[in-house]
Amino acid sequence: MLPLRYPTLWRTLSAVLLGAVLVAAVLPTFWFDSQFEALSWFENADKWLHGITFAALAVWFAGLFPTSAYWRIAIGLSAFGLIVEGCQLSVGYRMADWIDIGANTAGIIAGLAAAAAGLGGWGLLVEDRCTRRNPH
Repeated sequence: MLPLRYPTLWRTLSAVLLGAVLVAAVLPTFWFDSQFEALSWFENADKWLHGITFAALAVWFAGLFPTSAYWRIAIGLSAFGLIVEGCQLSVGYRMADWIDIGANTAGIIAGLAAAAAGLGGWGLLVEDRCTRRNPH
């Protein structure tokens, strides 16, 4: 982890974020139901949601860890993606899909590429801005 002032807070927020993604992944999907087709116009919306979610997760973790750990972020998020698909397989109302795993992987690659291009290490910037004292 980067030399952050509040590592326990960042770890807790990371666990909450991963938990929220897992819960969202196993909840019934009302936006794909035939009664409420909010995303019916958006072809492959589920795959895009997987990719965007995993890109955001990659950027999140790249903000907390040095670039030398990006390969570990990729492996960890890939394993998390497999867990998500396993959980979706275990509930009767969701489907596991190999293409989802591909979308997760594409999202991880895109997120880490964005981090390498300048978004990485954002956690230090956030802490610096939030902990600055006003000169009043």
